[in-house]
Amino acid sequence: MKGFTLLEVMVALAIMAGVVLTVISSVNYHLSLTAQNNEETVALLLARAKLEELELLGKEELAQVKEGTFQPEWPDYSWKAEISTAPVPIFKSLTVTVTWGADRRNLSLEHYLLQAK
Repeated sequence: MKGFTLLEVMVALAIMAGVVLTVISSVNYHLSLTAQNNEETVALLLARAKLEELELLGKEELAQVKEGTFQPEWPDYSWKAEISTAPVPIFKSLTVTVTWGADRRNLSLEHYLLQAK
């Protein structure tokens, strides 16, 4: 007799099922990592753009601007700016925090501004 027994076929199918499940879960995991990286990249670019925009404002205008959104282009992303004293007295610290997603993930960038005397 030539061929495979039913037991051999069943064992081969069980091994194949395990391999396929492992590959599918690995692909799913890496797709979620890619989506997370894309969200963080968008947040980083938006934070850098907002930081540069706020840096160009005058001292009085900068003190008034505190938070906002990136609508309509990025409706799920919002930003908040904070000005504080820096460790070195001639500088002020400008921190922009971008928040996004249902779990409200966030990313902060800090920039030092030279204080005018």
